[in-house]
Amino acid sequence: MNRFAAVAAACMTLTFAAATPLALADPPVDPAADPGPPPDNGVVASAEPGVVTSPDGWTLTVVAKDETQLPVAPLTTAVSSREYLVGGTFTGTVTGSGKTSLNGGTLEAGYQIGCGIELGQVRLIGQAGVNVGGLSFPATGPVFAPALSFPLSGTIEIHPKPGTVSTVTVDKKTFKAAPVRVTLKDTHIKVDGCVGQSFIRSYATLTSSTTDTDDIVAYYGVTKSV
Repeated sequence: MNRFAAVAAACMTLTFAAATPLALADPPVDPAADPGPPPDNGVVASAEPGVVTSPDGWTLTVVAKDETQLPVAPLTTAVSSREYLVGGTFTGTVTGSGKTSLNGGTLEAGYQIGCGIELGQVRLIGQAGVNVGGLSFPATGPVFAPALSFPLSGTIEIHPKPGTVSTVTVDKKTFKAAPVRVTLKDTHIKVDGCVGQSFIRSYATLTSSTTDTDDIVAYYGVTKSV
């Protein structure tokens, strides 16, 4: 009986040891295996075209493609300046069988830059004074030793204002007959006085003219936060 119990205990011990998983150490992490997010190349998606049909029967379309918006360090190195390197192709067309004669029009392309907080008034408040002293009363009698001091103090007051939207027109093309196109490549635009987060988007406005009318359609690109 004791021999049977010893054999059974040995079998149970062997089975338990075989079922125990082996503890393996985590493999070392290679820093080169995780390069992180890729750098911003400035490429942005274009929004849907702007389309309108005039009461005269003309269809105006303005579209953009190959847009880029890359934030760069301002040449002034001022922390309140925002500068971007932008590009894109903006095209306007006028199609259809209108009842009036077209006299051409314009295609304007540019960018709108929104600033979360705008730098308002900055004031420097200072005070200066002159102190004269040095009179003492020792046991031998009063003694006057001239002493001068010039205390200075100052404070800086900054008054931020709610953010604003700045419109930067890059080009305005006049045409006699559509289609009309404006292409931008590596164009610098900037705004000053911005101390908060900034936002940028492209825009293009197509104007088609007749003798007595102007029809306008606008395109607004995808907003990019910086």
